[in-house]
Formats: sequence, C-alpha cells, structure tokens
Amino acid sequence: MFNPGKDDVRRFFCETWHKSVTGTVLTPLEAIACDWIRQHPEYEVDLADSDAALIADYDAAKGKSNPFLHLSMHLSIAEQVSVDQPPGIREACNSLTKKCDSEHEAHHHIMECLGEMLWASQRNNTPPDALAYVECVKRRAQA
Repeated sequence: MFNPGKDDVRRFFCETWHKSVTGTVLTPLEAIACDWIRQHPEYEVDLADSDAALIADYDAAKGKSNPFLHLSMHLSIAEQVSVDQPPGIREACNSLTKKCDSEHEAHHHIMECLGEMLWASQRNNTPPDALAYVECVKRRAQA
C-alpha cells in the first residue's frame, strides 16, 4: 500500500509544479495533480519553494489552509472517481458536477463528505463508512 508521509506529499506537489513551470515531462499522476494546481493559483507561492514547504505550519486555527492537504484531496477524489471506488462515487460525482456546473466546485462538496466520513471513523474508532460517504455526495447532488 502506498502511504507517503507529509514530507513526501509536499515534495511531490512542489516537484510537480517545478516540472510544470520548467516544461519538464510529467508522469500521468503529476499531470492530474498539475491540473488541480492550476485551478489553485493561490498555492503557487507555497509550491515554488520546497524547502519552505517542508517546514511550513498550516494552522487552520490561524486562518492558514494547507495547500498540500487540499490538493491531495482533489487528487484522491479524482482517483476514486476514475476507478469508481467506492462504488457509486463516479455517478454521484458526475451528478454533483452537473448540478454545480463545475467539477471543481463538486470536488469541494465531496471533500466535505470525505472529511465527515473520516472524522466519524476516527471519532467512533470504526472503519471509514464508504456507503455513508457516497450517500452524502448523492444528497448534495439532489439538494
């Protein structure tokens, strides 16, 4: 199982951005990540300096969102949708994208569902509830 640490994730996104701005060929995963980076130009400063990124503290309580967490969630959702895992997530995402008229906005709604599922799993010390996650996305698409 692929289980990168915080520094690995930060390096991946910084290196992907560097490769993109220098015109270096991207791997398929980097190309997907780069598409999401381009939709978040506010993160380019954070991605431009990998040494600073490795030591940066992104404290939500201080109003500093974590660009690496955010981009990782976009990448995770894109992968889930591409393989329809958990089952039903592709259809739910497509419905939500149509409702929002934006894949990006749909992903932000899905992130909230994903966060809720993970929070409940940790709080209850239970495995993540994939069915509840997909149902949450479906409810947002129907609301």
